[in-house]
Amino acid sequence: MTDGPDEKPATDAPDDVQLDPETGLVVEDDELDLSDEPVPDEPAPAEPVADDPVPDEPVVAEEPPAPEGPVDDEPVAEEPAPAAEESHYVIPATAVSDDWDDRPPAAGGDGSGTADDDEHARHWGRYALLLVLVLVGAAYVTGYFMTGSRMPADTTIGGVDVSGKTRSEAREAVDQALTPNVDREIELTYGKKSFPIKPSDAGLALDVDRSVDEAGGRRSWDPRDMADLFFGDNEHDPVLDVDEAALESAVAKISESIDKEVVEAQITFADGTPKARQPKDGLVVSRSDAADAIKAAYLVSDEPVEVPTAAVEPTVDADGLAAAMTEIAAPAISAPVTLKVGDQTVALPVTAFVPALSVQVQDGRLAPVLDPEKLAGPLTDSTTGIGNKAVDASVRIEGGKPVVVPGKQGLGLQAEDMATKLVPALTQTGDARSVEVEATVVEPAFTTADAEALKITEKISEFETQFPYAEYRNTNQGRAADLIDGTIIKPGETFSFNDVVGERTVANGFVTGTVINGGVFREELGGGVSQVATTMYNAGFFGGMDDTEHHPHAFYIDRYPVGREATVYFGSLDLRWKNSTDYGVLIRSYVKKSTPSSPGEMHVELYSTKVWDKIEAGASAKRNARTPGTQYDDTDACVAQSPVAGFDIDIIRSFVKDGKVAKTEKDTATYQAADKVICGKKPKDD
Repeated sequence: MTDGPDEKPATDAPDDVQLDPETGLVVEDDELDLSDEPVPDEPAPAEPVADDPVPDEPVVAEEPPAPEGPVDDEPVAEEPAPAAEESHYVIPATAVSDDWDDRPPAAGGDGSGTADDDEHARHWGRYALLLVLVLVGAAYVTGYFMTGSRMPADTTIGGVDVSGKTRSEAREAVDQALTPNVDREIELTYGKKSFPIKPSDAGLALDVDRSVDEAGGRRSWDPRDMADLFFGDNEHDPVLDVDEAALESAVAKISESIDKEVVEAQITFADGTPKARQPKDGLVVSRSDAADAIKAAYLVSDEPVEVPTAAVEPTVDADGLAAAMTEIAAPAISAPVTLKVGDQTVALPVTAFVPALSVQVQDGRLAPVLDPEKLAGPLTDSTTGIGNKAVDASVRIEGGKPVVVPGKQGLGLQAEDMATKLVPALTQTGDARSVEVEATVVEPAFTTADAEALKITEKISEFETQFPYAEYRNTNQGRAADLIDGTIIKPGETFSFNDVVGERTVANGFVTGTVINGGVFREELGGGVSQVATTMYNAGFFGGMDDTEHHPHAFYIDRYPVGREATVYFGSLDLRWKNSTDYGVLIRSYVKKSTPSSPGEMHVELYSTKVWDKIEAGASAKRNARTPGTQYDDTDACVAQSPVAGFDIDIIRSFVKDGKVAKTEKDTATYQAADKVICGKKPKDD
C-alpha cells in the first residue's frame, strides 16, 4: 500500500466508467472489461516513462496491482492470487446472449461451474418441453383423423344406437330405423280435443346425413369430440329440415281452436246503472313450445303430445274492478253536471251522458270513457236552449240504390270537446262538478261531402241464411240486424260485430236462447246471434273484405255453409273484417221472421263501388275425420244434443278481375267432433 494524496484503491474505477452494481463488471459501449485493474480514460504505456516523472510526487515502480480490500491500516485477509490467465478478460458485448445470467453464485458455494450447470439444465428443460409439445401435437392431429372414422362411444341418434360404428354404418342404421316413420302423424291433444298433424303439412323432413355428422360422424378439431370417441355418453335428436312457415301455420291452426281471449274488467251503464263485467283469464297456446314439442316427437314417438298453453291475466283484477265501481261508477251517475256556457248555466242530466259512458282499461287502469258519437244526440237534446242541433249526412237505400241525404250545420256544443271536458268532472262533487264550455257552430259529424266522397254507388255483395222457428231467434237476430243496419265502414276501417251490436243483455234488447259454449249447447242471453255473424261473414267474404278475425263453431252446424261460418261471444270471440278498398261500405241488414210453419231468413247486403268482377268460393274434400263420443250431464243447464263428426276442410276464395283469377286465399276450418249429450247421470254399468 502506498500513501499519496490522490491515490485510490486499485479496485476503484475512473469516474466515467460504469460498473454493474451486482457483479462489478465494467460496462462499455463495445466491450466488457472483467479485469481487476482500473481502466484509464486513455490507453497507458506498458511501462512508466522514467525520464518524465511527475514533479514532487513519488513514482510507483511497476508492480502487480493492489488487491481489492479495505485501505488505510485495517488488516487485509489473504486471498489466493487468481491465475494469470483469468486475471484479465475482455468479452465483446456481442458475445453475451440476452439470457446472460449475471446472478452471484449461491451462498455457501465457491460459484465454480454453476452457470454451466444451470445452462445445461435449461437446455434439457427446453428439450423436454419441446418433446411434450410434439407428442401433444401428434396426439391432437391423430385425434382429428380418428374423429369421423368411427362414431363416439355410447352414442344414440333418435334412440338408434350408433356407438363405435363407421359413418356409413351409422347412416344405414339411422336410415333403416327412422325413415319408415317420416310420414307418421304427430298427435297433439288438449283436454278431449285431438289435433293430428301430418309432417308434410308442418314442413318436417329427416336429414340423415346431418344427423350422423352432428352426432360425431365428421372430423373435428374439438378436443371434446376426440374424448367422446372413448368416453362419450350422448343422446342426439335426429336433425330435421324444417319449413318454419309451414310449422308456424300448423301451430296457428291449433291455436285457433284453443286460444281464449282475456276478458278485461269493464263497467257499462246500458240501463242507467253500473254493471260490472268481471275479468277472466285468457288462454293461449305457447306457439314456440308447441313447435318444439312437435319437432321433438317427430320420428321418435307415437305418444300424444299435450299442447303447451299459458294463461293470460287481465290487466285489472276483481279487486281493481270493485274499487272502480265505488270510486268511478257510483260518483259518475250521482248527479247532473253543470255546464257553464257564457252567461248561461245548464244542468246536463245523467241520462244525457250515461248512454255514452263506460269504464274501460286504459294505460293499465280502469278509467271513465265517453263516446263522442253516442254523446252527440243526447247532448244536443239536453241543451236545446243553446243553439241548433246539427244533422249528419246519411246514405240510405231507395229503390234498391244508395242515395246520399245531405247533412245540416248547427249551433251548440261540440260532442268531441264535451267528451274530453266532462270526464274529469264525473268523479267530482259540489261546485267542482261543472264544466265551462263555449257554444260554436257545430258541423255534422258526417257531412254531405264526407258521404259523397265514399262513392257508395252499388250493391257489391249479399248473403242470406235460413233458421228454424224459435221466438228467441226472431228477437235476437232482429235486434242484432237493427243495430247493424245503416253502418258505414270507411276506407281502412274495420267492422267489429261486438263493437256495433254491443253486449247481449236484456237492457240492450236481447233474450235468452241456445248458444254453444265449451262444445255443448247452453242457454244464455243472445242465443242465435251467431246466425247474424255467419251471414255477415259471408257478405264480407263475397264483398272482397279482408278477413281480420272469425271463428268457426266448435262443431259443424249443417244449416251454415261448411267452412264459411262464424260464431261470436261478447268479450272473447268477435267477427271482424277490414275495408281495404278506396270506397266506403254501407251495410244493410234485416230479418224475415220465422213462423211455426216457415223458416226465418237473415239478410246482409253490402253497398260500395265494385273492385272485383266477382269472388268465387271453393272447398277441398273433408279430411281428418274425428269420431264423437258420449257425455252425460245432470246439471240444470244441460241441453241434449246429437253427435256430430269432426273434420278439417280448406276454403278457397278466388278474386276475379277482367275474366282472370287475380289472387286466391286459403282458410282452413277445423271442426271438433261433438259428443252425444244425454241429460242425466251416467249409468253405473256404462
